[in-house]
Amino acid sequence: MSAEKVVRQFFEKVRSGKEVEAAHYLMADSVLAHQITSENEVCIERTPANYAEHVREMIEVYGEFSLTIKEFIAQDDRVYVRWKQSGIHIGEVDNFTPTNKPVYEIASAVYRVENEKIVEYWIQIDREGIRIQLERNKELSVQ
Repeated sequence: MSAEKVVRQFFEKVRSGKEVEAAHYLMADSVLAHQITSENEVCIERTPANYAEHVREMIEVYGEFSLTIKEFIAQDDRVYVRWKQSGIHIGEVDNFTPTNKPVYEIASAVYRVENEKIVEYWIQIDREGIRIQLERNKELSVQ
């Protein structure tokens, strides 16, 4: 299976929250996850099991969210994906109590695939944009 197909299936099944257990056959046993936040790069190790749990946690916070791929570019063993995730704030996140209001995330990542499994990725998420939405929704909920 090509890198493009691996990442496409990963988004359709795992990242979307529709079939999180598919992480076990689409991700290597250990995946290097480079997380870039405000010019501070952190690299953590992800396993299929803890990635599946990570998606379940997103569902607990944002409900059955929608995931729209805005851009998808594949070249050799690398695949770039930019997406928009939209959900409803139903669970506590970053000390914000649920507001039951819409929240969306804009993010992108480059995935590296080896032997038909994701082995590494570099992700950037507009966390400040999410924080601003949560703050605004909190203010609207008080009114």
